[in-house]
Amino acid sequence: MAKKKKATPAEPPTTGWSVPAWEALRASTADPVARYDPKATPGYTGNKASAAAELTSRGQRLADLQEMLFANGRSGDHRSVLLVIQGMDTAGKGGIVRHVGGMVDPQGLAIKGFGKPTPEELSHDFLWRIHRALPAAGRIGIFDRSHYEDVLPVRVHNLVPEEVWSQRYELINQFEREVTEAGTTIIKLLLVVSKDEQKQRLTDRLNNPAKYWKYNPADIDERAYWDAYLEAYQAILDKTDTDVAPWFIVGADRKWFSRLAVCELLISALEGLNLDWPPPTFDLAVEQARAAAL
Repeated sequence: MAKKKKATPAEPPTTGWSVPAWEALRASTADPVARYDPKATPGYTGNKASAAAELTSRGQRLADLQEMLFANGRSGDHRSVLLVIQGMDTAGKGGIVRHVGGMVDPQGLAIKGFGKPTPEELSHDFLWRIHRALPAAGRIGIFDRSHYEDVLPVRVHNLVPEEVWSQRYELINQFEREVTEAGTTIIKLLLVVSKDEQKQRLTDRLNNPAKYWKYNPADIDERAYWDAYLEAYQAILDKTDTDVAPWFIVGADRKWFSRLAVCELLISALEGLNLDWPPPTFDLAVEQARAAAL
């Protein structure tokens, strides 16, 4: 297990949470990935209906905090937030981006999806493309897949020798320490979907013309490596879950829960920054008098 540091403080429980999401969903307190229940709702005592109502109200809180972060970034504050999302195909990564990211002002949001590296990216260190995509000051960045792809499919399919990918865990830890020291709060999310639910979602895509574009025949092929992926995910949690850049596990079979959970995690991270509105850079009394004289 990587060395721990002090975590971002969790907020008090909200309406449906008996335990704050920041605490209830920490990977270090959860079951191993292979035994994790994708339908579980740790710390949350509500249901689908209450979660929908809560997501609306908490979404407004998230939007207010994001605007405050953006305002501070415009005023010279160097801090930002980065949400890293990993999970099997159909786990709902894109849904998190749309439904949670969609609740905040897009000018303060930076979304990046990482697929197969381009020839240019392959000519550099595996973290090169990640450095280039980090959120600017005042932004919330969301990575749909990330640098962890270089210890996931790369490991499962033996795309590089073990002596290469096995050294990347510590390189990732070092990278994330440097990023947080530079002012970025990192939240890492592992969405866990069941094999049955994945099958249903893949079938749904094939039965709906509006979802054909989301279907990739390779997703069926990857199911043959299910257990190998679980082992790779567990290795990631064991080696890179730190309080500097913590991992959280969220069951993905209940989309209503996963979206609310991510909203809460982002709120906790932003509240941990102890933000306030930046002071005016002008003489307030003078400008108020000028406005009154219009």
